[in-house]
Parts: sequence; C-alpha cells; structure tokens
Amino acid sequence: MSSEERPASLYAPQEPIFPRRVKGRFRTLKWWIMAITLGIYYITPWIRWDRGPNLPDQAVLVDLAGRRFFFFWIEIWPQEFYFVAGLLIMAGLGLFLFTSALGRVWCGYACPQTVWTDLFILVERWIEGDRNARVRLWKSRWDFRKIRLRLAKWTIWLLIAMATGGAWVFYFADAPTLARDLVTLNAHPVAYTTVGLLTFTTFVFGGFLREQICIYMCPWPRIQAAMMDEDTLTVAYREWRGEPRGKLRKGKLDPNQGDCIDCMACVNVCPMGIDIRDGQQMECITCALCIDACDEVMDKIGKPRGLIDYMAFTDEKIEREGGKAPSIWKHVFRPRTMIYTALWSAFGIGLIVALFVRPEIDMSVAPVRNPQYVILSDGSIRNTYDVRLRNKNGEDRVFELSIVSDQPLTMRLEGEEGLSVTVPADSTKRQRVYIVAPPDSPAARAERVPVRIWVEDTTSGERAYNDTVFNGRGK
Repeated sequence: MSSEERPASLYAPQEPIFPRRVKGRFRTLKWWIMAITLGIYYITPWIRWDRGPNLPDQAVLVDLAGRRFFFFWIEIWPQEFYFVAGLLIMAGLGLFLFTSALGRVWCGYACPQTVWTDLFILVERWIEGDRNARVRLWKSRWDFRKIRLRLAKWTIWLLIAMATGGAWVFYFADAPTLARDLVTLNAHPVAYTTVGLLTFTTFVFGGFLREQICIYMCPWPRIQAAMMDEDTLTVAYREWRGEPRGKLRKGKLDPNQGDCIDCMACVNVCPMGIDIRDGQQMECITCALCIDACDEVMDKIGKPRGLIDYMAFTDEKIEREGGKAPSIWKHVFRPRTMIYTALWSAFGIGLIVALFVRPEIDMSVAPVRNPQYVILSDGSIRNTYDVRLRNKNGEDRVFELSIVSDQPLTMRLEGEEGLSVTVPADSTKRQRVYIVAPPDSPAARAERVPVRIWVEDTTSGERAYNDTVFNGRGK
C-alpha cells in the first residue's frame, strides 16, 4: 500500500513541550495549590488521633480488614456506605459547579495529573535549565553531560513517584508499622505491588506522557462542553484588541497594528503546547499561565493588561461592540451555578444530619433456612436466626434482646443463660438466636408469622429492631 493510500492516523505523534518559567498571580496560586494538595496527600497518613485502646490511632484510615473507614472522629461502617456515595455525589456536583462557573479550573489547578506534572517540570527546570536550555539539550547528541542530567532528573522523578505510591498504601494500614515492614521487606506482597504500580504510572504519566493523558486518556475534556455555556468564564484572547498582530520594531509600536506583538510568550509557557490566540481548544486546561505571560509583556510595552484573560463569550460580544463587560461575579453567581450550589449544599447538609442522628447500635437478622424449622421432642416448633449486633461505642456494652409478636413465642440465646449478651467495643458480634412456638399453637400451625426482634443497649437505653418471620408447619 502506497503512502497516499494509507489512512490518516487518528493520533498525532507527541511533540516535546518545554514550558518557560513565568511569574504572576496565577502561577503563584498554582504553587500554593500544589504545596497544599501535596502536603495533605503526603502528611495525612501520619496524623494520629486517639480513639481509645481498642481502635487504631491513625486519623485517616481505610481499614479493609475491619471493613471500616476512619476519618478523625468519624467512623463509617460497611452498612453506612451511603455516606461514601453521598460524598462522591457531592464531588461530582462540585465539579459541575466549578466547570459551569470557571471552565476547566479543576484540570488547571487541582487535578493530580496537573499537580504532579507541574512538580516534575519544576525538577526538570531545576536540573536542565529553563526553556531554551532544555530545548538545546533535547536537540543535542547524547554525551556525558546529557546522560548525567537525564539520570539526575529521572532519579528524582523516580523518588517522587515512589513517595507517591508509598503515601497511597499508608492510607490502608498503620503508616509507621507499614513503613517499617516495607523497609525490612516484611510487608505483604500486595503493598509492594501497589507501590510499584503507582510508582510506574506516576513516573510515566507525569514525566513523559504529560499532556497526552489530558488529551487522549481523560474523558473530562469531552464531557466539559455539556457543563459550560456562553456565560462560563474561561481563558480567552481578545483578538479584536490584539489583531492585527505585529512585531515590536526598534522599541516602537506600529499604530496600525494591535496590542499583540507576536512574542509567543503565551505559547512558550503553555504546558499543553497550544496557542490560545487560535481560540477555544479542547486541549486548554485553563491554567491561566498564558495570562501571566501576556500581562508581563503588556507591562513592558506600556499596554493595558488583559489581552489574554478570563472572560465569557457574552463578554466578547459586549466588548466587540465597545461596551464594558460585567463583573466576573455576575458570571459566577447565576441561576445555573446557584442550582448546583443548592444541590451540593443539600447533599452536604443531609450527610451531616445523617451522621449526627445515626444510632450507636445496629443489628441485622438472617433466618437459618436449612432447615426452616425443627420439631422438638414435645412438638414445639423452633426457628433459628443469626443476629449480628453492632456496638459502635468505644466501650463494651450489654445488649438485651426481646421479641414482639401477636403469637405466644419465646426466645433463647445460644450460649447465654438469659436474653442479654455483651458486645465488645466498636465491633460486631454474631449471636445465634432460637425462637420457639408451643405445640399446636396458631404460630406452630401457621405457615409464616411476622416477628419483630428488638435489641436495647442497657447502658444508654438506645434501641433498634429488625423484622423477620417465623416459619411453622403450615398445617
């Protein structure tokens, strides 16, 4: 097949991007967000929180063995997964809210891919130099200097990637203990596998693929269009002010040209390698570094800032006609964003209320189906149930069980003399329960009889119940 007959490739080959260093308010904001988010990620597993002698003292812990999630003073049990679902819904609504108001602000400032790529570029710039030096090094032949710089850069990248994978596994086990086991090679193979996979992906994604992850692997650039409208603030170029662009000649501006001097500063600082002057593009993550670069140039040539700025499409229409665009707050606080805010707040308030009103005891009842009932020597009918009692308190509690039914049924606990059972602190206990119907009673002759099993915390008086059925002979 000739080259003319070959179908066009759907993927363009990656062109190396070497963003230039820039200073400005948006770059400073990104540094702060990077420091805060990475600090939270790396430090959180090491924060201690005293919950008593029977519970882990790690502030944030996903206890897979105990099937619980600890977050400071909050403890989430498996049957309370709706809290996690609610938080995920809130995260989704929050993403919709910020995207509808400020475009891909998540991608530009807080996405893990952006944060770690920024960190890797910082290391690259520190070792290899700024943009021009890195371009020259890329084009140069492989010699001792190039190998030395690359090995130094890759070594630091690898250490950052290992710290990333290591920090992640610390959320699932006691951090100091797991760290000691990892170093002494006594940790579980799953821990080493997880650290290895996360180290590899962080090293490759942040160091080599970079913008390719955002363009080809992340679905959000394609979904964001549904979240944005003509009032959404996003990074844009005021071409009616900048065009026709032209070079700055002998320190003077041509009065017939626009404010853009075609210095390429906005392109050289872009981590995605795009030209914002070409209009809105899917690759743009609205990191606003081009705003800082352009403002710096405008200050030098004595032109007003804002040639590249956050603006909405409606602002563009107004400014083209010579009007003044409204305040950015008018775009932020509008019906669409207010609806998202109301929904987000409603879920948040609901979760807080549910968190404070949830009971400290819980139970579940599972009838033993094989056999459904047993006929005792005196003709009585006995059903067997497995009752799981959950004590969410930090101390042992005595639970007392009872039944409510319109039939004369009696209850007995396996291994207990009465109807009371001690449940250890912050744990679940499975208790075998027998319910008996007298011989020839309506319950014994009936096929199914509704039964309600109650449990009461004898210390606090808190109660819980579960409805089930008693199976008779059906004759």
